[in-house]
Amino acid sequence: MLFVCYPKCSTCKKAQAWLDAQGIPYELRDIKLQNPTEDELRQWSSQSGLPLRRMFNTSGLQYKALSLKEKLPDMSEDEQFSLLASDGMIVKRPLLIGDDFVLVGFQEAQWTETLKK
Repeated sequence: MLFVCYPKCSTCKKAQAWLDAQGIPYELRDIKLQNPTEDELRQWSSQSGLPLRRMFNTSGLQYKALSLKEKLPDMSEDEQFSLLASDGMIVKRPLLIGDDFVLVGFQEAQWTETLKK
């Protein structure tokens, strides 16, 4: 499993501690140092089953600085994926990517349900 996070993020720290406590092995990837590619984001978005807007870190500084709340509704899907791929800090995190699932953001109940399958 791939665990994509920003190590300074409190939610990412909680998710990582939860994974460790469950004894779940994962490969760690720092989203700030190794930004997801556009192809990865397209695949993960599709696999997550969530609307594309849920892939954005709406509480992040970059999201606010770029006024994305106002701009996203007028952007094409291609433009949104390109923007997400340009800066990992715009991407919602943590991401947990398995063979047949992608979890976006940490919700313990959802992670528990998905990982016990």
